[in-house]
Amino acid sequence: MTSPGAHIRPVTVGGADDVTFAEMASRGQTVLADKVIEKIAGQVARDESSAGGSSGGFLGIGAHADLSARPQATAELSGNIATLSVEVGMVYPAPLRQATEELRRRIRTRVTELTGVDVRQVDIKVSWLTTDTAGGRKML
Repeated sequence: MTSPGAHIRPVTVGGADDVTFAEMASRGQTVLADKVIEKIAGQVARDESSAGGSSGGFLGIGAHADLSARPQATAELSGNIATLSVEVGMVYPAPLRQATEELRRRIRTRVTELTGVDVRQVDIKVSWLTTDTAGGRKML
């Protein structure tokens, strides 16, 4: 029995034509919790863009903008399909529409590559902007 919020998918090696159903069932299953998908999405947003998150504070009180922090992400799984929501901060001035579209594409591609989960939708919420580029982060 899996825990709520977990995603199960069969582990397969090789192409589907190489394996029978009985062989696939005997290999076991990989269980991915929603939290795993969320952390991967947040880390991809942090590593592959100029987006950042918030750090410090307690229960969200006193938190401050931090380009080196991992953005907050939430995931909803339905079978092998995920819907992600990522809250980020970005360096300004930058073309925000272009930057969020590129970030959305990168998150969708990398999360699918790393987990095998089909990411159908990525919502990006830009919660803060900064002109501080002292962190040495790359711009899109």
